[in-house]
Amino acid sequence: MLDKVIIANRGEIALRILRACRELGIKTVAVHSVVDRNLMHVRMADEAVCIGPNSSTDSYLNIPSLISAGEVTDAMGIHPGYGFLAENAGFAEQVENSGFVFIGPKAETIRLMGDKVSAIKAMKEAGVPTVPGSDGPLDDDNERTAKIARRIGYPVIIKAASGGGGRGMRVVHTEAALINSIHITQAEAKAAFGDDTVYMEKYLENPRHVEVQVLADGQGNAIHLYDRDCSMQRRHQKVVEEAPAPFIDEAARAAVLKSCVDACIKINYRGAGTFEFLYEDGGFYFIEMNTRVQVEHPVTEMITGVDIVKEQLKIASGMPLSIKQEDIKVNGHAFECRINAEDPKTFLPCPGLVSHFHAPGGLGVRVDSHLYSGYTVPPYYDSLIAKIITHGEDRATALIRMKNALDETLIEGIRTNIPLQQEIVRDSHFQKGGVNIHYLEKKLGL
Repeated sequence: MLDKVIIANRGEIALRILRACRELGIKTVAVHSVVDRNLMHVRMADEAVCIGPNSSTDSYLNIPSLISAGEVTDAMGIHPGYGFLAENAGFAEQVENSGFVFIGPKAETIRLMGDKVSAIKAMKEAGVPTVPGSDGPLDDDNERTAKIARRIGYPVIIKAASGGGGRGMRVVHTEAALINSIHITQAEAKAAFGDDTVYMEKYLENPRHVEVQVLADGQGNAIHLYDRDCSMQRRHQKVVEEAPAPFIDEAARAAVLKSCVDACIKINYRGAGTFEFLYEDGGFYFIEMNTRVQVEHPVTEMITGVDIVKEQLKIASGMPLSIKQEDIKVNGHAFECRINAEDPKTFLPCPGLVSHFHAPGGLGVRVDSHLYSGYTVPPYYDSLIAKIITHGEDRATALIRMKNALDETLIEGIRTNIPLQQEIVRDSHFQKGGVNIHYLEKKLGL
């Protein structure tokens, strides 16, 4: 087992990692920026190291500082959480080359799955269902490009190979607009990601966003932890998630779950990961793989009883998977609402002093948050401040518990998106289940 771990992140995920480490008897080192010295996990960690000023570029993204923190504290492993450097292959490589364990996949796996063109190729080879597309990058041959678009069928979407966060994407409805749209997307991709490689896919008009959670040990063993629905999103940012995904064709579900496990073994995956799919008319279409633990992992934990972060730490320690597929059973239903320090209407961040915080409670209610009364939410980082998770024996029970939990939550001194969450869980279409990825934006008139 790892002896001491650097928690290379902040906020609720840092606290989540600290708790998992404590359960396993692993010592923790909290690295933090100047403004984050009063974060809850910094107070609770065995050691704390300030790695730089407030800007994330100068602190949490400063790789030499993180490596130095590991050296001065004699840590064995570095856990990147999610965001920041979690899917940075260069960081994973530098961590391993410096003699530490990177708590995540190997650098080559991150590279393979980080480039969407190579990821789709690898998934096709492994038998994972994919969206009809260009099967590789687009070149300067306009006639070839037009033929590909006709074969796929309009509308098509042009995507940057190195894209993410909803940037570097453009939907094209007619051949007349195709070539110009490709040039614009290439220019955007070059500016945003330093890589102008783009590819083309069929644009699904009313899909749902369904993910499959996996765990693999890099020793030939892999399992899935079923699926979750993350369709309630705006501008490609998830707002509410639930597990398992409702109203999924059972034969299609069984096939896609098996294909994800097979893919993990084929690419020799190590750690926790998520296969993201669009789901439409009974078909799954692979879009990308996240090679890290995700914000919404608790809904999967609640329905399977598996502590995903603990499993990450065990795998990183070199232990084979302790869980077999037949051990995994779906128990009930779970929801997660992401609570952000932002205006519920304009979505502008609203940092500031939390004068009072009261977390909800009761049977089937879980709150992952670093908030406390007197804490100041800084303006430098992501606005996520809490996750409210509810679990029940069925979807209706879990949803009632979420309504009550949101109503019970008190966060005073700053604005949050709780009014939006309250509106969503009372929405009649959401209550029925199975809304598509465009639903929230249409509801909000975005």
